Amino acid sequence: MSDLTALLASREYAESYLTEDPVLQAARTRGVELGCTPIGPGAGAALRFLAAATTARAVVEVGTGAGVSGLWLLRGMRRDGVLTTVDRDPEHQRAARQAFAEAGIPSGRARLITGKALEVLPRLADGGYDLMLVAGAKTEYADYLTEAMRLLRPGGVVAFDNVLWHDRVADPAHRDPETVAMRDLGKLVRDDDRLVPVMLHAGDGLLAAVKRA
Repeated sequence: MSDLTALLASREYAESYLTEDPVLQAARTRGVELGCTPIGPGAGAALRFLAAATTARAVVEVGTGAGVSGLWLLRGMRRDGVLTTVDRDPEHQRAARQAFAEAGIPSGRARLITGKALEVLPRLADGGYDLMLVAGAKTEYADYLTEAMRLLRPGGVVAFDNVLWHDRVADPAHRDPETVAMRDLGKLVRDDDRLVPVMLHAGDGLLAAVKRA
């Protein structure tokens, strides 16, 4: 087995370490059909882990999609936890509601808000959240980081999906706006003394950081 083949095999092994149940698989299929690429199983498992590790009661998500990431988060949160998820596409949120209902999640545990995240987030409470997931417009990620620093409690976690951006970020030859935005975000988070970051090679890349107390 070549080094590249072994690397790809290890990546696939890690991604499939935790299998998705039929509810998650159905939500993933709907997401693909709607054109909103769902978070990968490896990154989803990492989100569930982060939600459990922080005993998250209040989580905010930018980019509802078809509810795949929301399902992972809800399954790691406290049983009385509430997920606030924001998406500008009503069709995406209808798909997420279906996924949550199929999973048996009480309606009061998921607050779905239709609208532009940068217009919705400023209306949410300062320091009111344990975890924030960002999977929205890539060129707005730096703005979401600013909002996260206000929304998270001390010890809270912000997580950004797609930070490897289809393996383009590591290649300096790629200079499209989304790739540059992901590169700049990595530097912002790494160099911010208020944060303790880690970059995980899960899915399309997950950058997480703890807000220092």
